[in-house]
Amino acid sequence: MLLSIKTKLKLTPAQKTIMAKHAGIARFTYNWGLATWKSLYQDGFKPNKFLLKKFFNNEVKTQLEWIKEKGICQKITQYAFDQLGDAFGRFFKGQGGYPKSKKKGINDSFTIDAGGKTISVGGVRVKLPTIGWVKTFEGLPHTTTTKLTISRIAGDWYIAFAYEVETESTPKSVDVVGVDLGIKELATLSTGAKFPNPKAYKKNIQKLKRLSKAHSRKKKGSSNRCKSKIKLAKHHNRVANIRKDSLHKVTHYLCKNHAVIVVEDLNVSGMMSNHKLAKSIADCGFYEFKRQLEYKTKKFESKLVVVDRWYPSSKTCSNCGCKKETLTLKERVFECSECGFVIDRDLNAAINLSHCVGGVPPLVACGVSRLAKA
Repeated sequence: MLLSIKTKLKLTPAQKTIMAKHAGIARFTYNWGLATWKSLYQDGFKPNKFLLKKFFNNEVKTQLEWIKEKGICQKITQYAFDQLGDAFGRFFKGQGGYPKSKKKGINDSFTIDAGGKTISVGGVRVKLPTIGWVKTFEGLPHTTTTKLTISRIAGDWYIAFAYEVETESTPKSVDVVGVDLGIKELATLSTGAKFPNPKAYKKNIQKLKRLSKAHSRKKKGSSNRCKSKIKLAKHHNRVANIRKDSLHKVTHYLCKNHAVIVVEDLNVSGMMSNHKLAKSIADCGFYEFKRQLEYKTKKFESKLVVVDRWYPSSKTCSNCGCKKETLTLKERVFECSECGFVIDRDLNAAINLSHCVGGVPPLVACGVSRLAKA
């Protein structure tokens, strides 16, 4: 299966300048293609990325000497047109809005390859086409790849690539586990284990406010404003990394030690419409949690089961199967009015999810204990 890795580069000032030049050429190519596409469409033509790429290489690129500067990889322009074509493809399918022009310093990135040859990576440095050797802060897996994407985040440059790995069959300590996601506890397992929510944004919001206020007071175009912008971006990146780290640790543990993982298909966009909970829900990263489970279950040869979002896992008694008509968010302990069963609300939901191995809730007669049936 294909996995991707993204790690920070350890660059010299001269190498950072080269990276910025590559990102600038990619940005210029993308914006030129977007403007030309729009102009041709207004004139009644039906443009595509292949037509724009051919015209750019034959007519425009030959007149721009700064693009052909020594040390610049010429493959970055073709990937810029590929990204533009993908953006329009998503727009025509209704999966995104109309493509917008790229701006300097915002999502700077470019993609390069070795002209059809494979690129060998491994260790703490990698040889990039045309650019040369660059160092990394952490060791890379010894493998080969066909292309590399380099991006700038908060003033630092990162390298990302995809590579082929073998699936890893690990001994599973638990056959089936239900996972209930929440705000107070990020994940509650049917086995009783709980993983706390780091609440990265909430714990750092005061510093973010302070940095944002200081940045807004700097004079536009000044060096101090540029410095404050990078400082603010670095702190935002730190908050995002704390969230990603916790999600990776939980999903890695689940997929490596459990044969079947049952989760609920949460309506995240609908939950975000509640302005009282939107900030806390966004800080959890529920979508990213599910996305990581999808590929990690394949890696560790486990199975992911997604239960319908309308299944009342929190309102249903995990002991007898009776369903409550109402259950408010303030009620953190589930008390069954039929059998008198008392249990933590999140644990009750996780146990109910663990019973839905096939993705469909089991049929249990009301008032009959599940334990008695087992």
